[in-house]
Amino acid sequence: MQVPTEKLINDQGAVVGDTEELPKATAPGHTGERIENVRARAEESLRYAGTRVQAASHDVRAAAQDAMHRVDSQVRASPWNAVGIAAAIGVVVGVLLGRK
Repeated sequence: MQVPTEKLINDQGAVVGDTEELPKATAPGHTGERIENVRARAEESLRYAGTRVQAASHDVRAAAQDAMHRVDSQVRASPWNAVGIAAAIGVVVGVLLGRK
């Protein structure tokens, strides 16, 4: 399940909006029914946003594992290329750090 960043931002906005409404609903003079409605909406928003974040987290974890398996198979297929690339990166980082 791919969860676009824009959707997560919108969900977070809904949670924040519902949460901001809670103090207004608990102001003196408001009935218990209104407070319960706002509280229920806020709880539902939190549950929905939590589900979406978990789905996004699962997608990111799966993509990272897939990338790790691809890199692992490429390193196993040609280990000397991997050693050469790692050495070159080490030299570049060493030169950059040595400049300071």
